[in-house]
Amino acid sequence: MTLKKEIGFVKDVIKDWDKKVVTILVSVAVLQTISWYYTSWRFFRIYIYDYFSSYQDIALLENIYWFFGDFITLLILPVLIIKLFLKEKISDYGLKVGDYKAGLKISSLFLIAMIIILWFVSADSSFKETYPHVQSARNSWNTFLIYESCMFVYMIAWEFIWRGYMLFGLSEKFGGYAIIIQMIPFVILHNGKPALETFGAIAGGIILGFLALRTKSIYYCIITHFGVMFSIDFISTLRFRANDFGIGIGSLINIIRELFKG
Repeated sequence: MTLKKEIGFVKDVIKDWDKKVVTILVSVAVLQTISWYYTSWRFFRIYIYDYFSSYQDIALLENIYWFFGDFITLLILPVLIIKLFLKEKISDYGLKVGDYKAGLKISSLFLIAMIIILWFVSADSSFKETYPHVQSARNSWNTFLIYESCMFVYMIAWEFIWRGYMLFGLSEKFGGYAIIIQMIPFVILHNGKPALETFGAIAGGIILGFLALRTKSIYYCIITHFGVMFSIDFISTLRFRANDFGIGIGSLINIIRELFKG
């Protein structure tokens, strides 16, 4: 085997590569790596934490850094790639209203079903220990609202990178298979969360992919995904404040009472 032969093999493999597909896949890998090392809560904790160690709620600040950092990494940067390198319309990647009638109907039905499911799974100890990520939000509704508002910003970027940039970017070449392709990294990035949530992300990633393709928009994916995450945090916070982790009607009434305590 000669070097010339090996170079020839490489050339033969890549000569038929689709420029757009390669750009999408490689840039997603690069952007996710930037996110992991530089715009995540991990980076804040290692390199920035000491500068704000006296701050009263460092955990909240840590998450705000993560949410807005990833907004730049997972939305602003891919938008620049679309406009400057691929030279395509941003609206072709799901940033448009699309079929709002179908989007709102499907999102509403999905959220109702998920809230019912979340009532039961939120009783699991792993959810109690995990949500909300900023635990001070359990004790202060003001902190809770700040955290959720910032998470909404993050969710826009999160949905765009998978259901917008990756899904619509690959669907021209792979059709419906793009739904499965974008689901894989989406699920992998749930590793470390409660097992029920991670397994659920397999179905969730596929459902959100279908929703995006059906409506030609990521807006309804944002509504749905944020609605689920808000519900997890909200129900978990009420359970914590009421110290009630049952699933019966008595627990539901007790938790509703906690809500009106203010």
